[in-house]
Amino acid sequence: MAKTLLEKWKDMAYSAQADKQALSRLWNEYFEVEKGVYAQLLTERKEPVKGSVKELADKYGISLMHMVGFLDGINDSLKSPNPIDEMDEDTVVSLDYDDELLYKNMVAAGANWLYGLEQWDDIFSKEKQDELYKEQKRSTTVVNDAPKIYPNDPCPCGSGKKYKKCCGRNA
Repeated sequence: MAKTLLEKWKDMAYSAQADKQALSRLWNEYFEVEKGVYAQLLTERKEPVKGSVKELADKYGISLMHMVGFLDGINDSLKSPNPIDEMDEDTVVSLDYDDELLYKNMVAAGANWLYGLEQWDDIFSKEKQDELYKEQKRSTTVVNDAPKIYPNDPCPCGSGKKYKKCCGRNA
């Protein structure tokens, strides 16, 4: 069975056998392409962008594989995800994204070249951008609310023994 576009993209972009320099060049090139597409997409906000994968690649002046990578990256930020797992170049896709979700996903990915685009200033105030940034960062911070158990504390299992002589022995 022939590989889907997404499988071809992943084979190319995540190849364990590829030369590390070639892979680095591919990703550097992709990040520049991605930045350009997002800059244009964030500027032209009148109507959600829709078209076949091939039409969108042509619209943004990028290769079909770069478009597939872009679609893979933006899919979690769309109001309605595209069928990226089985799409071909004639599959009609939409780039109808949720502003806040897209910004937060860019922050989560550590893509400062994307969430730092000047086009965001026309969408969100600096205060709102800071708020979304902090909200995303807080959502991934793990807070351990469990009280600290010290060796001489009573064991939480209820045995009546000190923790170090009971459940803490194996810790």
